[in-house]
Amino acid sequence: MAKAKSTKKDKIAFKTGDFVVYPTHGVGQVQGIEKETIAGHALKLVVVTFDNDRMTLRVPTNKMETSGLRKVSSRKIMDNAVTTLKGRARVKRTMWSRRAQEYEAKINSGDPCLIAEVVRDLHRNVGQPDQSFSERQIYEAALERLAGEFAAVESIDKEKATEKLEAVLQAA
Repeated sequence: MAKAKSTKKDKIAFKTGDFVVYPTHGVGQVQGIEKETIAGHALKLVVVTFDNDRMTLRVPTNKMETSGLRKVSSRKIMDNAVTTLKGRARVKRTMWSRRAQEYEAKINSGDPCLIAEVVRDLHRNVGQPDQSFSERQIYEAALERLAGEFAAVESIDKEKATEKLEAVLQAA
């Protein structure tokens, strides 16, 4: 039985230097496309580095779609995420453990609008009750993930992006 050639292998949408988003790790930079033989299989791999985690990820080109590896969001999607930040916080009255799982799932989805919802819902203004340790951890993880993509879209550094996003939250 002959294997059919996959047309996806020819369509690698990333070039060296491109910023990409991997849902569970955030924004990384493509270092190149490599060919490696692993367990007797010749694979084409997209090599992505994540500076904040000091990590290198190799994603087989035929698994890019299912892994969720994608280009950085468009400015329009980022504007929608910022608009989400300006909205009113919607905190469900369910147990924290269940909400925490939902927040983690939203962060790991890689969708900027869902991540913005987590940031908005967990943000505390001056005069509001303090957050628990786990709330603060999830809030910071979501803010960092959103700021990383916002910085890549706006071509600014991550600190500036975080400041801008926090300014939006303070104004809301």
